[in-house]
Amino acid sequence: MPKCTINGKEVEVKEGTSIIEAMQQSGDRIAHYCWHPGLSVAGVCRLCMVEIEGNPRVQIACNTMVTEGMKINNTSEKVRDAVKWGLDFHLINHPLDCPICDQAGECGLQDQYMEYGKYDPEMAEAKVKKHKVVDLGPTVVLDSERCILCSRCVRFTEEVSKTNELGIFNRGDRSEIGTHEGVELNNKYSLNTVDICPVGALTSKDFRFRQRVWYLKDAETVCNGCSNGCNVKVYFNKEGFFRVKPVYNEKVNGYWMCDEGRDIYKFVNKETRLLKAQVRGASGWTEMAGGAAAKNAHEVLKNTSGDSLALVLTAQYTVEEFDAIVSTFVNEFKTKKVFFWINNKETFDSFDGLLLRGDKNPNTKGLLKVLEKHGITATWADLTQGLGNGSIKTVVVAGPENQAVFPDFQERVKELSKAQNLIWLQAGKNDALMSLTGNVWLIPTKTFVEKDGTFINHAGLEQKFKKVTTIVSEALTLTEAALLLAGKNLTIPTATAQPFMPMNQREDQVTLEARKKNEFVFRRGSL
Repeated sequence: MPKCTINGKEVEVKEGTSIIEAMQQSGDRIAHYCWHPGLSVAGVCRLCMVEIEGNPRVQIACNTMVTEGMKINNTSEKVRDAVKWGLDFHLINHPLDCPICDQAGECGLQDQYMEYGKYDPEMAEAKVKKHKVVDLGPTVVLDSERCILCSRCVRFTEEVSKTNELGIFNRGDRSEIGTHEGVELNNKYSLNTVDICPVGALTSKDFRFRQRVWYLKDAETVCNGCSNGCNVKVYFNKEGFFRVKPVYNEKVNGYWMCDEGRDIYKFVNKETRLLKAQVRGASGWTEMAGGAAAKNAHEVLKNTSGDSLALVLTAQYTVEEFDAIVSTFVNEFKTKKVFFWINNKETFDSFDGLLLRGDKNPNTKGLLKVLEKHGITATWADLTQGLGNGSIKTVVVAGPENQAVFPDFQERVKELSKAQNLIWLQAGKNDALMSLTGNVWLIPTKTFVEKDGTFINHAGLEQKFKKVTTIVSEALTLTEAALLLAGKNLTIPTATAQPFMPMNQREDQVTLEARKKNEFVFRRGSL
């Protein structure tokens, strides 16, 4: 493997490594726009300039391979001057509208200016005006004046999604990104173009103008949208969660994620959640704390003999939760009537060739592993028969966290409501549940961002994730619910004054950030 020297440090790299990759490896900062590790090299922004000993001219680092003994630097005045004037060309026609730009705070152009620019502009000519608020498709909006023509988005649609919607049209300073005639940017991975846009040219319709990014906190977790288990980062503050972006994992999702996965934040926010437990008896619904409702349900369960009690599980919970609740039913309640609610079996094995899996559950493998461990062999036909002949009198259901991927939800609610007692654990509210009659317990559960746990993806890869924050303080994990349903005691933390505090941060940092004024809007235009 060749060795080189970068800014005075010796670095050993693999054969075929470019200088910019070597600098990423060594931790040296380098200006760049068009280069992206997940795309081919374009070499169009001309910002990743480096000086190589023995070479009279500065070179671009993205398209120059490291050779044995190469001595490289990007800190000399010669390099800084080249980068500074390269940046000047990028800003000639840029509107410099940072105060109203959605990318402000995470814009490569802002970062590079502060790193290499800091000059007074010398252009006296009028700027070339281009198209603004261009509707590219159902998810993305383009501002051509902000675009620096790095071509990342075009290469993404050519090389990754292979949908080829985008191109660069016209010539010279009239060049613009756009879609081909009669085509819109409408593929299952379109929002990755927003992620990789280094400036504010491409923005997400779902996120734009909703939050300033410096008011958001973030944390890494695992997407629960399908069985692929993409590694993602969720962005949130005390108002709720606002967006999801991919985190690189070579074994799972590389640099990308699908547009469907971007929506997983929508079913963890308070407006969609079951905030309190609801218990229905002869006098109607009674609201109570989640833990109290679980203890109340224990009074029914302790008088239920083994075979008349059933547990229904969706593959949307963690391995640890499955193990706890199945173990409780097998060992405490002496029943092996545990059933797997399969939501879309006919498409479980489908795959789009990139990331999207047909199994819309994050932990089917984990659930099957736990069922096998406890010797569970019951089938849904057994449950249907038991409910039909009345041998199953009480059913506990761990309902879906993402109800949108359970098209048979209403049908299953109707079927399971045949039981004399129905104890339904679920994170989100649903009108079909609230319209039930008879003896019903609705108990709120925590979502994937509110607990630690493990998902096992389609390939059998175990991925652990950490709790991000608390949204509904009285919601339970299945582990906590299992303890309470079994009649054991558990201390449930009460609501805090500031429930959206991030985890794993210094106390003083959390306090300082929480004092900032938050600015957001919920009413927006069509774009």
